[in-house]
Amino acid sequence: MSLQNPQTRAEEGGLVADPELDSPRVRRRGWIITLMLMAFMLINFADKVVVSLAGVEIKTDLGLSNQQFGTAQSAFFWLFAVGAVALGSLGGRISARWLLAGLVGLWVLSLAPMTTTVGFGVFLACRMLLGFAEGPAGALSQQIAHTWFSPKRRSLPASVVIMGASLGPLIAAPVLTWIIQSYSWHAAFLVLMVAGVIWLVAWLFIGGEGPAGNAGAGTGNQAMTLPDTVPVRLLWTRPTVIGVAIFSFCSYWATALKVSWLPLYLREGLHYSANATGLLITLPFAAAVILTFLAGLISTRLSLAGRSSRTARALFAAGLLAAGGVCMIGFTALPVGPTQMVLIALAFSLNTAAWGLAFSLLSDVVPAKQRGSVMSITVAIYSLGGVAAPLLIGSLVSGAADTAAGYGRGFVIVGVIMLVGALTAAVLVNPERDATTIAAHHPNK
Repeated sequence: MSLQNPQTRAEEGGLVADPELDSPRVRRRGWIITLMLMAFMLINFADKVVVSLAGVEIKTDLGLSNQQFGTAQSAFFWLFAVGAVALGSLGGRISARWLLAGLVGLWVLSLAPMTTTVGFGVFLACRMLLGFAEGPAGALSQQIAHTWFSPKRRSLPASVVIMGASLGPLIAAPVLTWIIQSYSWHAAFLVLMVAGVIWLVAWLFIGGEGPAGNAGAGTGNQAMTLPDTVPVRLLWTRPTVIGVAIFSFCSYWATALKVSWLPLYLREGLHYSANATGLLITLPFAAAVILTFLAGLISTRLSLAGRSSRTARALFAAGLLAAGGVCMIGFTALPVGPTQMVLIALAFSLNTAAWGLAFSLLSDVVPAKQRGSVMSITVAIYSLGGVAAPLLIGSLVSGAADTAAGYGRGFVIVGVIMLVGALTAAVLVNPERDATTIAAHHPNK
C-alpha cells in the first residue's frame, strides 16, 4: 500500500495542518506498524540476552574459559557503533520495508550457526555480526514509527516501540531458560531464528513508511514542513540535536549497568540470594514497560492539549531523567529493604521512559531523509556510555575495601551524570526554535 505524502503539497518551510496527517486509515496502519516495530525490538533484545541465559551450557559445550566467554560477550559491541552509523545512514535512502528486512536477515544469519556445533571462532564471529546488524535497530525503528504520526502524536508510538526493549528480557528470560533446560541451548537459538524469519516475512507484506516523514515541530495544530535535506553542519549545530545526543549518552549509563552490574550488586553488594536476585532483577524491566507507556501517553496528551514540543517532550524527558538520577543517588544511602528496592527499580527504568521522547525530539527537527543518519550517530554516541559505565563500576569495586561502598560510589557518580544530562536537555532542547531555523533553509538562495 502506497501513501502519498500530503506535505508535498506545501512549500518547504511552511506549515501543514495536522488533520492532513491524521486520517483514521493512516493512524490505523500506523499502529499496526508500531506493534510490528515493538516486536522487532523485543526480538532484538531477546537475541542479546540468550547468550547470557545459556552461558553455563555454552562454556561447558565449547570448553571456553571465563576470559574467552567474556571476550565473546564483549564482541557483540565491537562493531555495534560501526553498524549503527553505517547501516543507520541508509535510513531515508533505502525503503524501510527492505532495510529492516535486511537487518533481520543478518540477525537470522548470525543465529543459524549457533543451532549446531560450533567452535570459538565461529561463536565470536556470530556475535560480532549480530552486534553490527543490531546497532541501528533502535534508531531505524523510531525513524519509521515517526513517519506514521503527526508530531503531536509521536510520543506514544515512540514509547510503545521502546517498550519492546524491556519486554524482550522479561519474556525471553523465562521462555528461553525453559527451552535451554528442557532441550538445549541450540534449540533456544533455533527458536529465535524462526521468530526472526516469521517477523521478516510479515514485515515484507505490511511494513513501510508513512506520510508524516517531513512533519516537524510547529505551533498549535500545525506542523512545520521540513526540507528534504539540509547541510549536515546545520543539523549538528542545532542545540536540540546536540542536547538530545548528550541527554542520550548520560541516560544510557543506567541502561548499561542494568544488564551488566545490577545483578551482581544485588548479590554481592546487598547480599540477596540467587533466587531473590532472579526475581528482583525483573522489577526495573517491568517498571520500564509501565513507565515508558505512561510517559508516551502523558506526553501525547500534553501535545494534543496544545503544549509545545519543548514542554511536552523536552522538559518532560529531562524531568524523568533527573528523577532517575535522584533515585540512583538516593538508594545508595538507604538500608536494604523494600524502599531501597523501589528506588533501584525507578533509577533503572525512568531513563528508559525518557528515551522514546528523546527520539521524537529528533524527528521534530531533522528532515526525514537525514533522520536515520542522525539517530544512528546518536546511538553511536550513547553506546560510548555503555562502554564506560561497566568499566567505571568495575574499577571502583575492585579498588574498594568494602564491596558495597565501591558499588555505592559508582552509582552516585552515574546519578550525577544523569542529572547533568537532564540539565543539558532542559537548557538546550527547543524543537520549535530549531525546526523553524531548519525549515527556513533554502539551498538555492
